Amino acid sequence: MDNIKNKTESGALKTKSRDIPNGFKLLLWSKDIKNIDAENDKIYIIHQVLSYGSIEDIKLLLKIYSKEEIKNIFINYPKRVYTRQIFLFLKDFLLKLDLELDEQNYVKKITRAVK
Repeated sequence: MDNIKNKTESGALKTKSRDIPNGFKLLLWSKDIKNIDAENDKIYIIHQVLSYGSIEDIKLLLKIYSKEEIKNIFINYPKRVYTRQIFLFLKDFLLKLDLELDEQNYVKKITRAVK
């Protein structure tokens, strides 16, 4: 019965005792939020919120996942979805990681039109 999703009073989807705020729908655009599982999709959820979310979204993320879970996902399951500035902010300030992480695994390439 753990896999059954129920709406909570706040309107968030509750899965395995973790709420996914409806406000995350804009951040989790590549999946139907009704089908997102907080445990099975946590790599996707964490990276999407860290990359595209606001500080308020990150605060909500910390209510769903512990800081250690977020650090573990960030370090061990890198995704190339970040700008360099966001990557450095997350690594050095928010997560306070004193590790050498290969930026190429995190920073997306942005090409610009040359005139």
